[in-house]
Amino acid sequence: MPKILFVCHGNICRSPMAEFVMKDLVKKAGLEEQFDIASAATSAEELGNPVYPPARRELARHGIVCGGKTARQFTPGDYRRWDLILGMDGANLRNMRRLFGGDPAGKLGLLLDYADRPGAEISDPWYSGNFEATWRDVLAGCEGLLAALTEKH
Repeated sequence: MPKILFVCHGNICRSPMAEFVMKDLVKKAGLEEQFDIASAATSAEELGNPVYPPARRELARHGIVCGGKTARQFTPGDYRRWDLILGMDGANLRNMRRLFGGDPAGKLGLLLDYADRPGAEISDPWYSGNFEATWRDVLAGCEGLLAALTEKH
């Protein structure tokens, strides 16, 4: 069972969007029992807060519910627990490498690497206000990720 952790700065916009989009995709593919999917933050700023309302509304526009999700910060133990840990931007990746002491098992990456956009970053809608653009990027990354993982198995 692939265990995937999506990571962004606060775990209230991009990474929970990725978590719930991926959960929706695997469910629609009839594979939800074969995946473990979650999300976390690199910072402690939003700990315990729910998904940001505009992100929640964007997910709902596409029929995806994310109720009950609250922000949590990733921990050093997450490196052992998860098979794949995907950040939304380069700052997320740097923060993860710093906490994890590098990436000896090659588990870290960016979500858009799976959308044939290696090194591309998903813009933070907290600052841009463009939750639709974030949705499109997250969906493209998650669709590519699911395709890559199902090809391997």
